Amino acid sequence: MSASTRPRKDHLDALAIGILLMCCLFWGFQQVMVKVTVAELPPVFVSAVRGVGATLLLWLWCRWRGLRLFERDGSLWPGLLAGSLFAIEFAFIYVGLQHTSASRLTVFLYTSPFWVAALLPFFIRSERLRPVQWLGMVCAFAAVVFALREGFGSGDAAGDLMGLAAGALWGLTTVAIRATHLTRISAEKLLFYQLAVSTVVLGLLSLAMGEPWDASWSGFAIGSVAIQTVVGAFASYLAWMWMLGHYPATKISAFVFLTPLFALLFGMLWLGEAVTLTLILSLTLVAVGIVLVNRK
Repeated sequence: MSASTRPRKDHLDALAIGILLMCCLFWGFQQVMVKVTVAELPPVFVSAVRGVGATLLLWLWCRWRGLRLFERDGSLWPGLLAGSLFAIEFAFIYVGLQHTSASRLTVFLYTSPFWVAALLPFFIRSERLRPVQWLGMVCAFAAVVFALREGFGSGDAAGDLMGLAAGALWGLTTVAIRATHLTRISAEKLLFYQLAVSTVVLGLLSLAMGEPWDASWSGFAIGSVAIQTVVGAFASYLAWMWMLGHYPATKISAFVFLTPLFALLFGMLWLGEAVTLTLILSLTLVAVGIVLVNRK
């Protein structure tokens, strides 16, 4: 079935929930893995390398499936817009991490579903949330703030603003994809726009920041970047692009609130931190929020 004729659903089914849970689970794990990796490798450089590898994998995937990435289909300018927003978002994330803690920036980054819920109905009326669904969004975000409240005292205004900007840009990327009908093209081409543009921008940013491009990596660093490339930037992002083309963006965006909570959980398991009542209560509140947002 072509990208332009594939059916869209107005609610999340079991397949969608399963894919979203797996993506959020991995993204939470990846945050902890990156935290360990950047002790050895510069973060923006790592992101650029990951982007190069993921772009190459995506190109090979499209060649194998016979998908055309460079044919004229009217998606060039909307695709460049989505790719640019995606790139600037990551620039704000990595620069913002120089000014605040990762946990504090994460709270502001995961305000992205609010931008989607607030702006997308202006373009697509079917994406409008009812009051009970807004209550679910508030519950989910409150859970993230509650779980990460211990890190609030370590940030400053610059880092906070960059985190908010990154969250807004993530939301605007989703709005741009849905509002310009980029979901009518294949998920592969949609992801290609974002990976290709962001790889170039992040590579230039890494050079501008004076990060060392050292090729002598440890075995752990090689494995970590490989996992981030194959599973993170390629497979999970491709799944996310596919989801945007099949399900309501406002509803799938609510699931991203699980990612920082999974990151805290894996941090406890990997870094030996104790499981706290705060995490348990936060996960419960997120679950309640997701149920409210996805009520038919």
